[in-house]
Amino acid sequence: MEYRFKRIDSPVGLLTLVAKGDKLAAILWECEIDGRVKLGDMLEDTAFPILLKTEQQLNEYFAGQRMCFELDLDFTGTEFQKEVWAALLEIPFGETRSYSEIACRIGRPKAVRAVGAANGRNPISIVAPCHRVIGASGKLTGFAGGLENKALLLKLEGRKP
Repeated sequence: MEYRFKRIDSPVGLLTLVAKGDKLAAILWECEIDGRVKLGDMLEDTAFPILLKTEQQLNEYFAGQRMCFELDLDFTGTEFQKEVWAALLEIPFGETRSYSEIACRIGRPKAVRAVGAANGRNPISIVAPCHRVIGASGKLTGFAGGLENKALLLKLEGRKP
């Protein structure tokens, strides 16, 4: 199945929204590392419905008018990664969790490093809020969009980084 994409400006830089069928498959960063998210051939489509809906909801989020996204998502990854990404969707707006807490949440308390690796490959940043996952010490740790953007997203949600 072909992927469709649309680029949008945001407070965290240029984002590329990617759809697979009628679902959101990825939100890619301007500074995206090649191969972090595996996608197929992409066709630019600035009027594709799910991409327009995603853009609208992201704009509302950045304006402080949205705390929860209502989008159909299509995660492509291993079963373990999908478990981690599903756990991300359960982190409430304005709250954070540690990698250890996520590992426990999915029933694999010793898989902290694997959780970190899966979090780093989250294809649907912001919507699946990997920015809400922090180190056990409370420090900000790796983020595909950069630590500055992670801090900005947490601040937007009323959380002090």
